[in-house]
Amino acid sequence: MARLFKRGGEKKKGLWRRAVDLALTDVRVAVGGVDHESLESLEERLLTADFGVEATLRLVDHVDSLARRGKVSGGPEFRLALRDEILRILEPAGSAFLQLAEEGTTVYLIVGVNGVGKTTSVAKLAHRIRGEGHSVMLVAADTYRAGAVEQLRVWSERVGADFVAGQQGGDPAAVAFDAIAAAEARDVSVVLVDTAGRLHTQRNLMEELEKVDRVIRRCCEGAPHECLLVLDTTVGQNSIAQVRAFGAAIDLSGIILAKLDGTARGGIVVGLQQEFGLPVKLVGTGEGMDDLSDFDPDDFVEGVFEE
Repeated sequence: MARLFKRGGEKKKGLWRRAVDLALTDVRVAVGGVDHESLESLEERLLTADFGVEATLRLVDHVDSLARRGKVSGGPEFRLALRDEILRILEPAGSAFLQLAEEGTTVYLIVGVNGVGKTTSVAKLAHRIRGEGHSVMLVAADTYRAGAVEQLRVWSERVGADFVAGQQGGDPAAVAFDAIAAAEARDVSVVLVDTAGRLHTQRNLMEELEKVDRVIRRCCEGAPHECLLVLDTTVGQNSIAQVRAFGAAIDLSGIILAKLDGTARGGIVVGLQQEFGLPVKLVGTGEGMDDLSDFDPDDFVEGVFEE
């Protein structure tokens, strides 16, 4: 399967560096004081910086084990060991490209809870795909809120994408089915299905999402080629529960982290990768259309440990 987006480029790198500079203050505080005296408080520091329980325990145990075996001693060596382990955890995300179908239409299913910035992330993603030279269709599979449909319609006009919506109160799965058929007829390269925001605790709506996923799989071979969960970075550990619930309903392929800015705690990136092995593929780094960047593990770790 082909890959979408080539990493690198000064513009995208600059956006990511800006996000790193803004979002990693708490993480730098967590790792900056690691020495013999503060090693016992490392667990609390990492939890405060939103690394998550699983990642925190693993990191603390790793550094403590090295210290007990005499392989590291002193603050600088502790920080280097911590840096290497974080990079090892994040390494799989470094090869996480968005996938394209070898031939025919590519379909991405975009999901998330209410208010995470999902529709804006869809628009930014469409803008990026258009920039890569592909045609795009935006699909408003939120049949509950007329405002959400209109918002996506406006974004489609700004981006220069095709747009499909169903009747209010209609079946979201039917909207997705009709949109994919239309995309194939029009030879559209990539379809982005923007689903209604739903709380991960709403079982009936999660079952509806399962149906959308099943219908997409039936009507297009290999689809959905990506199932991307949009997470609001600022909600911290609630992201863990969201990934667990959505992952139980559909086969997630990656994460888009929205709102990675000065109010976020960047450690959640490590926690998500450690607990689920689900790569963070894209990060929202601002309000502009270009403010969507590839997640770069090396730059992330560099940002955490820079002096």
